[in-house]
This record gives sequence, structure tokens and C-alpha cells, in this order.
Amino acid sequence: MSYLVKGVQNCSPVKQMHKLAGTLFKACILKNMFVIKEQQLKISRASSHLSSEKVNSYDYIIVGAGSAGCVLASRLTEDPLSTVLLLEAGPKDTLLGSKRLMWKIHMPAALTYNLCDEKYNWYYHTTPQRHMDDRIMYWPRGRVWGGSSSLNAMVYIRGHAEDYNRWSREGATGWDYEHCLPYFKKAQSHELGPDQYRGGNGPLNVSRGKTNHPLHHAFLEATQQAGYPFTDDMNGYQQEGFGWMDMTIHQGQRWSTASAYLRPAISRPNLSVSEKTLVTKVLFQGTKSIGVEYVKNGQRKKAFSSKEVILSGGAINSPQLLMLSGIGNADDLKSLGIPVVCHLPGVGQNLQDHLEVYVQQKCTKPITLYNAQKPVKMVKIGLEWLWKFTGEGATAHLESGGFIRSEPGVPHPDIQFHFLPSQVIDHGRVASTMEAYQVHVGPMRSTSVGWVKLKSTDPNDHPIIEPNYMSTERDLWEFRQCIKLAREIFAQKAFEEFRGPEIQPGIHVQSDKEIDAFVRQKADSAYHPSCTCKMGQPSDSTAVVDSETKVIGVENLRVVDASIMPSVVTGNLNAPTIMLAEKAADIIKGLPSLEERNVPVYKPKTLETQR
Repeated sequence: MSYLVKGVQNCSPVKQMHKLAGTLFKACILKNMFVIKEQQLKISRASSHLSSEKVNSYDYIIVGAGSAGCVLASRLTEDPLSTVLLLEAGPKDTLLGSKRLMWKIHMPAALTYNLCDEKYNWYYHTTPQRHMDDRIMYWPRGRVWGGSSSLNAMVYIRGHAEDYNRWSREGATGWDYEHCLPYFKKAQSHELGPDQYRGGNGPLNVSRGKTNHPLHHAFLEATQQAGYPFTDDMNGYQQEGFGWMDMTIHQGQRWSTASAYLRPAISRPNLSVSEKTLVTKVLFQGTKSIGVEYVKNGQRKKAFSSKEVILSGGAINSPQLLMLSGIGNADDLKSLGIPVVCHLPGVGQNLQDHLEVYVQQKCTKPITLYNAQKPVKMVKIGLEWLWKFTGEGATAHLESGGFIRSEPGVPHPDIQFHFLPSQVIDHGRVASTMEAYQVHVGPMRSTSVGWVKLKSTDPNDHPIIEPNYMSTERDLWEFRQCIKLAREIFAQKAFEEFRGPEIQPGIHVQSDKEIDAFVRQKADSAYHPSCTCKMGQPSDSTAVVDSETKVIGVENLRVVDASIMPSVVTGNLNAPTIMLAEKAADIIKGLPSLEERNVPVYKPKTLETQR
């Protein structure tokens, strides 16, 4: 009976209506739940996106962990409230945290390995140089923590005081010697201790050579026999003359900006560092920089800055990135289909570099570094360095050198010498063939100026590099002087017991025409590209950044590296680039510039003579 009642209930119209209503109610609930879920998902996605942007947002983004970028990363994160993202295209300069396992970088004597290795090097080449027999010139540039300070010859030269006074006259207000010297000192910790010119407490350790090599002594004695003064500090009171060179070597190891600035700061919670990360574009809202786009592990990503993006990629990469981002000559950008953010025709222009030649002499005694380059001896040297950071591996051997004036009337030195008790062939890519010594010599203020332009819109494509070497008669004349004056030094009595035949230019090269031909065939870059994002006044159509390193015509974007030099300095560029970054860090922090007034600087008693 109960079964029949159940059957009647199941078949009743009332029940059918209840069932239908229930079904509709459930459908309505499900629909509402679906809508709610969808809204929640949208909110979740939006929240996730905002969270992701927040995670990838920093106060400052620095592009390039090189000589300038490492300084900035360290100085800007001294404020625990400032967050910094440092992006580097190359790898770390250590392996498993060890310098020894990356001995090719950190052993000073091994420097030529990385000058010839694409792993840590952008490996740039110029266009064929029409004034140099159409030679394509090799330009190594650092692509690793420390940048070119992890590849260079570790020579610490500041330049002449008048270089910085000239910068001020060229429109870089506040960058005269009185305002730059304190930042050289702030950066430096010299092993000889502080004085009016040297720093004693900075992160950048600077030392003098320890080999006491007889050929270095012969060279310095010969320069005095030729009538030039000895200077006990070419970075101090008197640049002019010859003496012992300062080097960024500490306890037998290369002391790059990665060692001096980045590693001591790496544990700070407000500093994030990403290596093997290629920045492809600066992001803008209108003309306001808001971040960067980059590629890491094959994935394209973005990072955002609440304050500023700072480009520290160097004299090639910084103008390249500006142009890829729409800042440069508008006609050039449009021809490549790049949307113009700001017409700034000076980007990539004003390229300056130092050329040099090697004057080489055969040595009659077996005291050069020739034997040190033989396999068994190299192993012995390497093992000593790996064990104790001492021995012939603990120096770059460029321990003596100097600066002179090319002719009467020149107010301060315009020729530089580096002496080496060895023979170098093709940037060190070819092994030495004999007992020999050489002097690297070249003009410091060449009048030839070039440019850098994009080859394509692909960030992986190297830009077109046109240094326009030797395009003026003045440059040819200066190189003739370089060779004649170097030969005169090598002809002095101090070299008598060591002097063999001249290897190059060679005894057959005597006339101006023959010297010119030799220079065109053999001169090479001293690896000092600069000035492609020139600092100057906003009224200067060739300027790219103002005196506060801000890119002209846009907001929240700076360039801080050797590219912003208005003109190339008298000497190597690593020390001046570090100084630039130290001074820029104070500018970014809003601090007043350091200043040291009335610091004496040597001037020749007369300009009527060359020496």
C-alpha cells in the first residue's frame, strides 16, 4: 500500500510542479554561483596582475652592472628605504661563489683571455675604417658583473685636472676639477694612504706594482735621460712625466667594481640583481619613463620603476638602448619604424676613443715575460696564484708609464705611454714569439669623432660603430710624434744592455709617409669608447643629458656611464667612470656636491719647449 502511495505521489501534478520549480531554482543558484565565481576570478586575476606589478616594481632600475652600475647599486641602496633592481646582460664574475674558479677574470696576468672571449665580452667590431686601410677594428667591451672593469688592464688613471675644467666649459656645469676630485677620493682606498689627492677609505682598492722588474726601471731611467721629469703620482699634483702607475689590484686579485661595490652590497634586502638579462626597451607613458622590458631565459618580461630608470650600459649599449626605446634622431628612428618618444639628435653622436700603437724592441737578455708564457711556466704561475694570490700572476705587468706634451704650446699632456716587459700581438690573441719589450703610445685628444647607429630594431644586433679614426691631418701628425718620441726614449743609455733590433715599426720605417702607413696598418683601439650621450646644456642640440645626468626632453630617465663624458679625458677611462657614478649617486640622492677648492695642479714653467 505504501508503495502505491509513493507511486501516486511521484505521478501527481503537484509534485511535477515542485520538481520543475526546484530545478529552475537550482539552475538559478548555479548561474549566480557561476557569475560570482567569474567575478571572483576576474578580481583574482586583476589582483594577481597588480601584485605581479608590485613585485616587479622598484624605486630605481639600473641597466648594466658595469663600472658605473655597480657603484650606483651600492650607493643608492645605502638608504634602506630605496629599492633597486640591477639588470646585467652577462653572467656573474664568480663560479659557485668562488673567484678562483673564475681565474680568467680575477688573475691580473690572465687579462688577455677575456679580451678574446665572447662569454664575458660584447665582442664588438667597427665598420671598415677608410683612413686605416679599410681595417675592421676589434672593440672588446665587458658583458659580466663589473663590466669592462672585469676585462681591462687594471690601470688606474684619473685624467688631467684640465679635462674636467674643460667639461665645465663644454656645458657640464658642476663637473670641474674642484667638484670631481672629492669623488675620486671618495671611491678610492690607496695602499700608500690618503693625502690631498688620494683617498684612504673608499671601496676601490688601488695599489702599485710589486715586480720590481729591471725593464721597468730601465724605462723610467731612460725617460729621465731623455729630459722628462719623474712624477711620484700621475693621479696627484703632477700628471706630466713618467712614474709608477696605480692599478686596481688588491691582494693579488683584480679589484673590479663588482668586487669593490656590488659584492659588499649584494646581501642588502633592498637590492635585487638579475644576470643574463638583456634589456630591450625603456617603457614610457608619454615622455615619462616607467620601467623596462627585458628578456631572461627566453621569456620577455617587464619591470617598473616608481622613481627612475638609469642606463649604465656604456658608450655603445646606452645609446643603442635609447634609440631602441624611441629616443634619438627622429629621422633615423622613423626609417626603422621605431615610434619617436623624443627627438634627441645627439644620441650616438660624438663618439671618441683613444688609438695606440706598440713600439717594440727585441730584448738581448732572457728577462722579459716570454718564458712566463710557455705552458709549463704558465701552470706554475697559475698554481701559485690559485694557492696564494701571489707571484707573476698577481699583476698585469703594466706597472710604469707616463704622460708628455707632443709639442711646445700644448698646455697639458696629450700623449700617454704604458710600458710592458713583453710583446703583445693582435690584442693578445696571438702568442708572443720572442724576448721583447714594448711601449703602448697614443694621442689623448684626437680630433677625429665618430658615431653609433642602430643596424636594426633587434636588440641582439650589434649597432653600427663608426669611430672615423685618423680622419684629420692633426691626428696623423700626433701619431708621428708618438713614434718619434717613443723611439727617442728607447735609444737612451738605460736600455743599452737590453736593446736588440726594433721589431716594429722596424728600422725601414723612417719617413713621415712610412710612419703614416705603419700607423694605418697597426694602430688599434686602447678600449676607451666614450661621449656618445654627451652631457651639456639643454640649449645644446648635441647634448643628450643635462648636468644632473637626466636625459633631456623626457622624465625619470638618466644615463650614468662613460657615454656622458662631453669629451674624452687624458688617460684610461675606468677611474673617471667610477668617479662619474659616485658623483651621480649624490645628485640622485639630492645631496649637495662635494667640493675641494684651490687644490694645486702642476703647470709647466714654460710652454716654449716640449719638455
